[in-house]
Amino acid sequence: MNPLQRLLRFLSSFAIPNVSLYLVVGQVAAFGIETVARRNIEGMLLVPAYVVHGEWWRVFTFLFVPPETHPVFLAFAWYLFWMMGSSLEAQWGTARYNGFLLLGWALTVGLSFVAPYSIVSNAFLAGSVFLAFAWLAPNFELALFFVLPVKIKWLALVAWVFYGIALIKGPWPERLAVLAATGNFLAFFARDILDVVRRNRRRATHQARARREAASTAAEPRHRCKVCGKDSDTHPQLDFRYCSKCADDSCYCPDHIRDHEHVLPPEPPPPSAPSTSER
Repeated sequence: MNPLQRLLRFLSSFAIPNVSLYLVVGQVAAFGIETVARRNIEGMLLVPAYVVHGEWWRVFTFLFVPPETHPVFLAFAWYLFWMMGSSLEAQWGTARYNGFLLLGWALTVGLSFVAPYSIVSNAFLAGSVFLAFAWLAPNFELALFFVLPVKIKWLALVAWVFYGIALIKGPWPERLAVLAATGNFLAFFARDILDVVRRNRRRATHQARARREAASTAAEPRHRCKVCGKDSDTHPQLDFRYCSKCADDSCYCPDHIRDHEHVLPPEPPPPSAPSTSER
């Protein structure tokens, strides 16, 4: 049993149902505290250096910090996260989905200490949920800008491109967050990805073989003289004919249709000797 399976077995007794809803409710509450109550929520942000100095709660409260965007898009983002997380939980089961979030959280927190004075966001952890949902339901359609229907697999492809750019050119805190998100995704989907690659490779090999066979069949001339080898492609002016006296479908050119050795049918097997009882 690999470490991931051990983790999921351990979580089967402690998994939290509807955990996506609780995360969304926590972010809504934090948003209300910041905008309505006018309270500063900077103490909820994950800054590893502050955690080292005793503010341990930050490793948990950063999960409830809402993204900084317009309230309309924020509500849409909350809805998408809840919808995708609930779908993953329904398909995987509560323990596996909890394990997915827990591993993503652990990787995000653990790698953040490489750059201890950076402010760590939960955006890439939410992004791993998006990538997981897009892998399992690639043809699910979203209304881009609330108007244009787009299959989620194309949005996931764009996300992977941005992740790649961030990993190459981004600052170290962003690179670490990308590594945490992609590591979480690969821990759960690496085997599926390898299976898809193997299937596509076998399919490509089969298609290439089929094309070669079709090409060889198409290249075979319609008529070929059995004696001299002339065929209807290289000598289209010749009148190729078939011999009625040959036992097979032998084709001959005009020079050999009357001058060839006939193909005789196979001789019947000799009669078997009668047995002693018949005598």
